[in-house]
Amino acid sequence: MNRRKLLEVAVKGAVGGVAMGVASACTTNNVAAPAATAAPAAANKPAAEPAKPQQPAAPAVTGPAQAFEWNLATSWPVSLDTIYGGAVHFAERVSKMTGGKFKITPRPAGDPQGSPALQVLDAVSQGGVQMGHTASYYYIGKSWVCALATGIPFGMNLQQHNAWLHEGGGLKLIQEVYGKKFNVINFPAGNTACQWGGWFSKEITKVDDLKGLKMRLGGTGSAVMTKLGVNSVTVAGGEIFQALQTKTIDAAEWVGPYDDEKLGFFKVVKVCHYPGWWEPAPTLDVMVNLNEWNKLPAEYKEIVQSAAADANQQMPARYDTKSPAALENLIKEGVTFKPFPADVMDAAKKATDEVMAEKSADADVKKVYDSYKAFQTQVTKFHSYAEAAMFNFQFGKK
Repeated sequence: MNRRKLLEVAVKGAVGGVAMGVASACTTNNVAAPAATAAPAAANKPAAEPAKPQQPAAPAVTGPAQAFEWNLATSWPVSLDTIYGGAVHFAERVSKMTGGKFKITPRPAGDPQGSPALQVLDAVSQGGVQMGHTASYYYIGKSWVCALATGIPFGMNLQQHNAWLHEGGGLKLIQEVYGKKFNVINFPAGNTACQWGGWFSKEITKVDDLKGLKMRLGGTGSAVMTKLGVNSVTVAGGEIFQALQTKTIDAAEWVGPYDDEKLGFFKVVKVCHYPGWWEPAPTLDVMVNLNEWNKLPAEYKEIVQSAAADANQQMPARYDTKSPAALENLIKEGVTFKPFPADVMDAAKKATDEVMAEKSADADVKKVYDSYKAFQTQVTKFHSYAEAAMFNFQFGKK
């Protein structure tokens, strides 16, 4: 074979080898690639552009896709950025944790899409609104279990009450009663911590000074004060100033320096007593109609509970941050702050024990109150060591 012939054979062999290699490389999932007979013709065409890399698939959407829009009735005027602000904080947390898919609109007291201030439980129970933010003790006329949900006179402090609710079985007992009686489920969602004793047209120097007094008082304190001769009057928070100004009432309590300054009570009366022994740590609740609750995906139920727990922590923190400056402002305005006399405290404690014994004739109340008292006894003994010693050292210093 001459040199020219040898080169032709070599070229043909090389082309055949390349074609076989391409065919082999293009075989996938055990399926043979098409024959490479068109390879020589491809030499006359422009080279194909390299394949673009495949774009990664969009991440899967997690969580419920269904959107919810609810109204949140409240017992509060919009001017109170602490209590009404707690409802707003709760709603905002739910929205953020659901990516805006669960929208809750807080409604101030009296809003047509909410309810009157002292009828939130009724509105939620009857399905007039999906959920509410209120103080359970406004509804003791329905059951005194409501008093224990909020807190009772001379009861546990904020730390202790939260412990009983969340770790001592208290919340579970209350939810059982609320579900049975009211068709709602409740979650703690705010606390003012220990409240102040209220505003009086004249100083209280002895227990007899309370007799015949017309006082705006809510919840459990009204039952105890009635035993001490006080005429208890129910007035919504946003209406207290006018009642004091027109002398419809002689005294009123709300929360403490920050809220009370905003509501302007100091412009009418100048004597403020403390402590609010009937409200050592009043818990506020988010209440949800059970029919609506059962429509929520499990994930959203967890989010509602998490948002309520966050609001329960945020509110007392806000009060402790804002109240000191408000107290100084009220002192500058000439307000006199006085502790209740010892005989008032003693008489009130005795009357509280009588009231709770009377109300415990109801089986539901007795079951919850027995749990409450047992926990209070244990935790108070425990706190009488380190907690009390530290407290007394710090507050005993002048």
